Amino acid sequence: METIKEEWKEKGFVDEPVPEGLDLKKAIRQLCKEKDAIILAHYYTVGDIQDIADFVGDSLALARKAADTDAKMMVMCGVHFMAETCKLLSPDKTVLCPDLTAGCSLADSCDAADLKKYKEEHPGYQVVSYVNTTAAVKALTDCVVTSGNAEKVMASFPKEAKIIFGPDYNLGNYINSVTGRHMLLWNGGCHVHEKFSVDGIVKLKQEHPHAVVMAHLECKAPVLAIADVKGSTATMLKYAQAHPEVKEFIVATEAGILHEMQRTCPDQTFIPVPPEVSEGGLGCSCNECEYMKKNTLAKIYNALKYGWPSVEIDPAIAREAVKPIQRMLSLS
Repeated sequence: METIKEEWKEKGFVDEPVPEGLDLKKAIRQLCKEKDAIILAHYYTVGDIQDIADFVGDSLALARKAADTDAKMMVMCGVHFMAETCKLLSPDKTVLCPDLTAGCSLADSCDAADLKKYKEEHPGYQVVSYVNTTAAVKALTDCVVTSGNAEKVMASFPKEAKIIFGPDYNLGNYINSVTGRHMLLWNGGCHVHEKFSVDGIVKLKQEHPHAVVMAHLECKAPVLAIADVKGSTATMLKYAQAHPEVKEFIVATEAGILHEMQRTCPDQTFIPVPPEVSEGGLGCSCNECEYMKKNTLAKIYNALKYGWPSVEIDPAIAREAVKPIQRMLSLS
């Protein structure tokens, strides 16, 4: 492997020029073949990346793929905690993250030191964490969940179990509301899903009266209250695929999912819900995660070419962090 330059470390990605005229998509697939690598892409990445990926999915599906793959190397096109999850489940494989600065506002809303202190203040409580967390937080967790399996996994806990749920307040609040539980909720959230406009949905519904409203469980309660379909990205995608008679959908989640929805349901229309406040008051038509958009074809190409940035986790943290993921996978 070539020497990792200091300027790469400072930027968090390999910042090398790509040969002029290079067909990046073909070059990436060729490098995958040469290096026995696969590309995993989250639904929220740009369409060009989803098109070249070996597997496109939400966090649970990608975690499972990471555990099952025989490839020696994987490129996790998503955000940093997802690459960590891949490394936890495939410790002997090389896991590349095209841009180490592709963080997550939700994962950042729960610091491991703060969670440790909170646990100490609440003896007798188990911790259930959303998968959108750092490895250090997972190491303090008894079981993780995704938005797709949260209800099913939570059903395995006794009704009277004392539970701290974090970091997504909206998802925890939804679980409490549908299960009758009284979990203690960490006050964290996703900056994308927090910003969806109820007024925007109402306005779109007036313009498209027959449209089905779909919302991610990370959205605020008022948004979920007016949604016809509530769930994970995969839940929404499957619903659209299973209901070809519905011609229009209003979608309240990160706009990247529209690429896969449109690809698999070409005869249906998907309308993104705008954020509450658009920058500069110009009226943005959709809500995007700038961290997911840090993944680019050029960064993927360079990551494969130079074998960096690779994700490493402290072995002591990894030993504990993998346990709640394995528990989730055994339950879901």
